[in-house]
Amino acid sequence: MNALTPDAGEATLALAEDLIARQSVTPDDNGCQSMIAQRLSAAGFHIHRLEFGDVSNLLAVHGDAGPSLMFLGHTDVVPPGPLEDWDSDPFEPSRRDGCLYGRGAADMKGAVAAMTVALEQLAPAMAGRPGRLMLLLTSDEEGPAQDGVRRVAPWLRDHGLVPDYCVVGEPSSVERLGDLVRIGRRGSLHGRLRVHGVQGHVAYPDKALNPIHALAPALAELVALDWDDGVVENGVQVFPPTSFQVSNINAGTGADNVIPGRLEALVNFRFCPASTPERLRHRVETILSRHGVDYTIGWRLSGEPFLTSPGRLREAVDSAVMSVCGIQSRADTGGGTSDGRFIAPLGSEVVEVGLVNASIHKVNEHANLTDLRRLPQVYQAIGQALLLTD
Repeated sequence: MNALTPDAGEATLALAEDLIARQSVTPDDNGCQSMIAQRLSAAGFHIHRLEFGDVSNLLAVHGDAGPSLMFLGHTDVVPPGPLEDWDSDPFEPSRRDGCLYGRGAADMKGAVAAMTVALEQLAPAMAGRPGRLMLLLTSDEEGPAQDGVRRVAPWLRDHGLVPDYCVVGEPSSVERLGDLVRIGRRGSLHGRLRVHGVQGHVAYPDKALNPIHALAPALAELVALDWDDGVVENGVQVFPPTSFQVSNINAGTGADNVIPGRLEALVNFRFCPASTPERLRHRVETILSRHGVDYTIGWRLSGEPFLTSPGRLREAVDSAVMSVCGIQSRADTGGGTSDGRFIAPLGSEVVEVGLVNASIHKVNEHANLTDLRRLPQVYQAIGQALLLTD
């Protein structure tokens, strides 16, 4: 298969600019997916519109039986923040200093544009060959992530469209395109803890029960605990140990002479496959009970951890990065969560490869122009290795 045409890089930049110009602050897609659907429909893709609540989801499918490759992305962006802090309008794309500036340039409208252009190139080469190309886009990745890929994943299973391989376009790179590829992500478990006490006067502690004091010894133990040792693969630690963090504690009436009657704390685990949500919940509740804390706690699991072991997908990604970027990518599982956490449980191999993440969610978000021109080549090379190599 031939490489991308010389103007494909410019086509990617132009499409990225068109997408950035649409103020698609989550969950408002603001027409981004319609633009992509029109292009891919013209390239022979069948378009599925899957809307849940206020969330837009687009699935484009090309081909039938055989190995299947899905590219996964999102068209929503986070709010820009104070407009006066930007050097240019966040929704008016600007090329300067070798970069494309605008909200979503790196996270992840640049990658969505690159995926679209790569798929337009790959589709004609699939004629007469077994295999399926797919693109899944959502407008609910930066938001609650309840009506996006989380809802689409069971639909894929029910309709026989679970991909063998999934490439997520999240900005995984650190300093240059392709230097880091995420082969998994930690799970995320949230807890809302309420500690029950008895309100009273600070001068009469014997007539009250301070929930802050009651929680303190248990909290100290929770913070100091080693939850697991992470995951090691071929002598390399591919998952860091599970971490526990308290993100908020709230108690008190605002008066300095009142013992509060209740405390609320928000806690979070970022956990690796060495731990399970059930085990983490049990250990927390055991420690609280052992310290005699009167509490209630509600748990919310926002994603299970996943790890893609060495295989065809990782080989294809490493080869593509070496071929296009001339570097050996490094496998990693750091960062937060991504929509890959909803596809991996279906049995798909999932990796994340995308632009440099240094400016994501920041003022003056940007992506390197050379990286934007190269990224569709990386995606095309992955598709070629998986579906077009006998």
